[in-house]
Amino acid sequence: MQYLNEYLKKIKNRGNEALASSILKTANDVSDKAISSFSFASHDIGLLLGNVQSGKTGQVFGAICKATDMGFPAFVLLTTDNVVLQQQTLERVKSDLEGFCICGENDSGLFMQNSLVQPVIVVLKKNARVLKLWANVFSSTGFMKGNPLFIVDDEADAASLNTLVNRNKQSSINKYLDVIKNGASSSIYLQVTATPQAIFLQTMMSGWHPNFVCYFSPGEGYLGGDFFFPSDKSPDCISFNETVINLNRVVLIRHLVVSTQLLASSAKVSNCLVHPSVRQAVHESFERKLRNELEWCRENIEADFKDAFRLEYKNILTQNSDLLSFDALFEQAKDLIEHNKVNLIIMNGKNEVSSESYSTGCNIIIGGNTLGRGVTFPGLHTIFYTRSSKKPQADTMWQHSRMFGYDRNPNLMMVFIDRHLYKLFSDINKTNNSIIAQVERGNESIKISYSSTLSPTRKNVLDNKHVTAISGGTNYYPFYPDNDLIEDLDKLLLPFEDSQPTYQVSIRLMMALLKHIKSEGDFNISAFSDILESLLAKEPTTQGILIVRRNRNIAKGTGAMLSPNDWSLGASLGSKVVLTMYKVTGDKGWNGRQLWIPNIKLPDDMIYYTLGQ
Repeated sequence: MQYLNEYLKKIKNRGNEALASSILKTANDVSDKAISSFSFASHDIGLLLGNVQSGKTGQVFGAICKATDMGFPAFVLLTTDNVVLQQQTLERVKSDLEGFCICGENDSGLFMQNSLVQPVIVVLKKNARVLKLWANVFSSTGFMKGNPLFIVDDEADAASLNTLVNRNKQSSINKYLDVIKNGASSSIYLQVTATPQAIFLQTMMSGWHPNFVCYFSPGEGYLGGDFFFPSDKSPDCISFNETVINLNRVVLIRHLVVSTQLLASSAKVSNCLVHPSVRQAVHESFERKLRNELEWCRENIEADFKDAFRLEYKNILTQNSDLLSFDALFEQAKDLIEHNKVNLIIMNGKNEVSSESYSTGCNIIIGGNTLGRGVTFPGLHTIFYTRSSKKPQADTMWQHSRMFGYDRNPNLMMVFIDRHLYKLFSDINKTNNSIIAQVERGNESIKISYSSTLSPTRKNVLDNKHVTAISGGTNYYPFYPDNDLIEDLDKLLLPFEDSQPTYQVSIRLMMALLKHIKSEGDFNISAFSDILESLLAKEPTTQGILIVRRNRNIAKGTGAMLSPNDWSLGASLGSKVVLTMYKVTGDKGWNGRQLWIPNIKLPDDMIYYTLGQ
């Protein structure tokens, strides 16, 4: 049986040729980078990188089928620690994949009975009790002593990493994943996520830094970061909360206009998401406020509500010429309001909610952290985002971006958001694009940078001894520099005269200059070169500022390198990379050797994260 061909045939029979082509490309990519060269004697770890809600499951199934075709008999598919999600994943595996022995968490007997006669897929939650149980099952049967294991870890940056790394201990889930992985004769561990910040900042010695990375781009019709948070200006689908009077009412009426259009056009569902703080009391407060607004709509349905509904209808009409008539939508809205068909749903740790609750009808979901990973809201077109924190984590914020997806009409989308939050999301999107560009360029070392108001991920999974933050706006230079060939530096810098204060130059020239600089370790040349490479990944023609000064009589080991004038000059250019090249005379502690010394200052208000081994 050709497992991948059978799976692709099923996708095509559902009428999705483009998805089948994408899955085939991803499967071949994973094969080229890991499976085809697999030694059956190693434990390899890699990353499958996608976008939030861009269809990772289908790509994962393609990789599993490809690996089966190439001799892997056993698979573990890991989900986040959520009972409903694990069951949904198990049912989807059973529905989509044929020819496998498919086991849930309580199917150890079936696993043993099958004895790998059929290739097996075990679907497990990332729960310490469950993982310990199956570590024992794999060990006791002995099947994996002579067979490779293929592990797929969905949302691999959540729960799987060692949260006790800075205490010289190992967290339970991380420990049992190690036991399962290393208990097999060999393995491929495929991490899957749309937020790889924590994974790229794992050290090689940790065993969780990917040896290979595969990226799959979203398909046609996907609305993602570039749609909502483009780099040039805010799009029409963004409404800043600071500019809206009576915000709760405006959000509700917007959702009602969109819902009536969707439901009258044969859609099954229209969802609105209200995302305030993590506190449950705030969720309940929003629910009461929105219920009061619904009551206002009911009491004023032929008067003020009708006027407000008409105004929002006209606003949407400018973006969407396919709207049904006002009268038709208003009658639908009256039906929703008067017959209590607008469902207010609180979704948090206190209130468990199944996906069926918001799979049909007109719904407003209010919640906190439970609105994150693994939760998909169909027909989501209105988002009211007020959540904030003093120093938010980029990966967590992005995972809570439930507005991304395929079943969205771009002309009906609206995100109500604070300006500050919008700026943070825009910064995250720029870095995500940089990460993807670096992966596509084949960069071996992925560099991550954020504004000083953002952290890349939670601190407890980053090894403090090896992850370094380089701050923008700070001058960095080597105390003990050397040049490999000063003649090459002389040649590169020949066109630049000392008399000119600054020169605008390509970042690539800066990288060429740094290639000729050596340092004993106090100045990480490769880290700065990688950071410049990441800036080029964002924008290939990125420009910087070069300052060149010769005949500098600076003493070796001095506490300051730049002259006051050059320091002030560089500080005034806060948004640019500034590279200052001083050529010292060599008279003060340099053994009479002339030498070029660099001073680099990265753009202000940014922090660049670098990883040592």
